Amino acid sequence: MNLFTVGLIITLVTGAPVLWQLRKHPKGLFILFFAEMWERFSYYGMRGLLVFYLTQHFLFSDDYSQGQYAAYTSLVYLLPVIGGFIADRFLGTRKAIVFGSLLLVAGHGMMAIEGAPAKQLLQYGDSSYEFAISGRSANRQVRLMVDGAEYEFGATETGDLEIKDLPVTSTLPSVLAKGSYELTVEGRDKVDIFFLALALIIMGVGFLKANISSIVGQLYTEHDPRRDPGFTLYYYGINLGAFWSALLCGWLGMNVGWWAGFGLAGLGMLLGLVVFILGKPLLEGHGEPPKPEVLKEKIIGPINREWWIYILGILGVGVVWLLVQRQEIVGWMLAIGTIGVLGYLFWFMFTQIGKVQRERMLLALIMVAAATVFWTMFEQAGSSMNLFAQRNTELLYGVTAAQTQSFNAGFILLMAPLFSFIWAWLGSKDKDLSIPMKFAWSLILVGLGFLFLVWGGNFANDAYRVPMIFLAGAYLLHTMGELFMSPVGLSMITRLSAAAVVSTMMAVWFLASSFAQYLGGMIAKMTSSETVAGQVLDPKGSLETYLEVFQMIGIWAIGIGIFFMAISFFIKKWSHDEADVNVDGFTKEELKAKAASKA
Repeated sequence: MNLFTVGLIITLVTGAPVLWQLRKHPKGLFILFFAEMWERFSYYGMRGLLVFYLTQHFLFSDDYSQGQYAAYTSLVYLLPVIGGFIADRFLGTRKAIVFGSLLLVAGHGMMAIEGAPAKQLLQYGDSSYEFAISGRSANRQVRLMVDGAEYEFGATETGDLEIKDLPVTSTLPSVLAKGSYELTVEGRDKVDIFFLALALIIMGVGFLKANISSIVGQLYTEHDPRRDPGFTLYYYGINLGAFWSALLCGWLGMNVGWWAGFGLAGLGMLLGLVVFILGKPLLEGHGEPPKPEVLKEKIIGPINREWWIYILGILGVGVVWLLVQRQEIVGWMLAIGTIGVLGYLFWFMFTQIGKVQRERMLLALIMVAAATVFWTMFEQAGSSMNLFAQRNTELLYGVTAAQTQSFNAGFILLMAPLFSFIWAWLGSKDKDLSIPMKFAWSLILVGLGFLFLVWGGNFANDAYRVPMIFLAGAYLLHTMGELFMSPVGLSMITRLSAAAVVSTMMAVWFLASSFAQYLGGMIAKMTSSETVAGQVLDPKGSLETYLEVFQMIGIWAIGIGIFFMAISFFIKKWSHDEADVNVDGFTKEELKAKAASKA
């Protein structure tokens, strides 16, 4: 039974009851469900292939590629803060989604312009030798061309480069000491197009990501009992798109061509856009601009405000094009933004609201810190764990490394209903876990996932490849951790934040996710191995490096989880579930005390 058959069974088993439930909800949810499913299809199709495209097509080093992946994903989570603000104040969510989708389709279309792969050359003395590269994934082969013949190569125990079975009459020694040769890369002629494609995708996600979720909320009244189940169904659509994109785009990218994997991701986004546009009547007027007359105002020349937003959005692609190539600037931006936003929030908490609301917001910020640690570990999936699947995992049943990205989404499709039942059952018994305790367990589980993978290192074969069951088990534990945290995260922010700063706190949540992506890239860099033409020179050393880093972050995640578990007994009361505060965050007792002090 191959992975596609398993995927079809999972989809049929889990999807039938979902489609049955959709009929009980506003018809607009059906449109948003499929639009978001295809948007996630495009994002996760891109995510599964990106680090391989960097290391195998452009032949960038591990260190650069994983940092580049982090810069890309950091900006993907950062720009929705701006896109959400523009939609709320001017465009409205529907127009922002359409504009963002068009940028995404253009970006994916450019990603499909593959071009010729880069070439790796070995310079020794006055002679230059080219590495012959063929295939992808498990079929990828790299050999050194010497005197018209191809030879395998690898690293000696001392780290020198050994060319195997090279005749003694060759123009090149069979062992090249470190420093005696130079490796260069030629033919990255399409790299500027690649970065422009990334910039278009980042800007597109910025206008789209947070805004579809906003329309979902607008379909229901505040006290509609279908509201939470509606978001659950929407969450299913997200993961269904992620699941199938990893299977299909991952297979095409590795077996047919990078252009095919990226191109299919773009077609998925185009299909989502068509569904969204045709389904406009079913949205019942939701998502429209808050003040349409403001958009029509002429502000500079004959061009109105709406078109200036589009023009500036396209010009902003150029700014993102520069940023995505400069990882250190992205890091500084995140650091300055975090300090600025937290500074404002602490000023607000200690000067503008009462003790009860202040403790609620402090609890929310502490949980955001826990979430940052979790996502830093969890998001190793698209970078270090992806490369680990390629280099040091014994892949079976024709599964490609990129397709292992489907494990997380597949487990969510299977387990989300079970977790939903468990939380509902515990709630009915008044034994539901507190938010801090759920976040603590999420950290412990993500740590256990890495340690499970480290344990699998004991069963590696002679080629230094760990059985695939251990990689799947790690993703299973990580997914369980995600289900402890992700469904309650956004709800927590809206419930614990003062009304005046809800949007700012939502921005903090996305900022934390963006910061986690950047920190995750720094950790992924620690797993970097020396490669030649995208192939690891020392598979044994590569495995040891991965396991060492995974063990370190696994222990740290569990330790931080235990710390949060310990303090949860003290800070859970800060939620003040029974307290009644006014819109300014003051209880009745605090208002009386303030009035008495003024008198």
